[in-house]
Amino acid sequence: MVVTLFIPCFVDMMYPRVGISMVRILERLGHSVRCPESAACCGQPAFNSGYWDEARTVAEKTLQALADSEVVVIASGSCGAMIKKFYLDLFRGTPNERAAADLAGKCYEFSDFLVTRLGVTDLGAHFPAKVTFHDGCHGLRELRIKSQPRKLLEKVRGVQLVEMAEEVCCGFGGTFAAKFPMISTAMGEVKCSHALATGAEYIVSNDSSCLMHIQGLLDRQKSKLKTIHLAEVLATT
Repeated sequence: MVVTLFIPCFVDMMYPRVGISMVRILERLGHSVRCPESAACCGQPAFNSGYWDEARTVAEKTLQALADSEVVVIASGSCGAMIKKFYLDLFRGTPNERAAADLAGKCYEFSDFLVTRLGVTDLGAHFPAKVTFHDGCHGLRELRIKSQPRKLLEKVRGVQLVEMAEEVCCGFGGTFAAKFPMISTAMGEVKCSHALATGAEYIVSNDSSCLMHIQGLLDRQKSKLKTIHLAEVLATT
């Protein structure tokens, strides 16, 4: 099939290897990949801040860019939740209401697409390391994604997955971290302590935004623990 990728702003600007890894994996599975440049941002920062009119202006461009897609795969549970769930609220009662519903029905977060839509769990990856997994809040609570990334990690040769003692938010939350930095930092430090307690070498997640926040805190602590997106792990051979 022809897979349309939606690459979030922060992935495009700061973590391009995540998008490149997704393309390599999907092409290895025999699919064609397209990535429309006009779909630059999903509009979530403005939406979460209460600026819905401004969010629609941004989101309409993404809606139009993705409208004719056969299937849309998203490199983030956060942006995935925005497009698949919150566009329904954002465009309710507008001329784009039907288009938003149509798009929601063909959108998948990356790990969910591989496991649920394609039925793929073993990508032949090899990543010899002890890892723990961070569930981003939007992916976990809005998209109900929990087992999918773990099924994929189970098939990676050399990986030892150790779960954290508690499932807690990392404290990033996009604009939340900017508005409430002290609370965000405190929450992130709790998350880091849970991750460090596992003895893992890497924290793996579906969300580069969460990993950006966590890695910043780990670097300040001069910790050797590193973060990596699930797609980067799955692209290794």
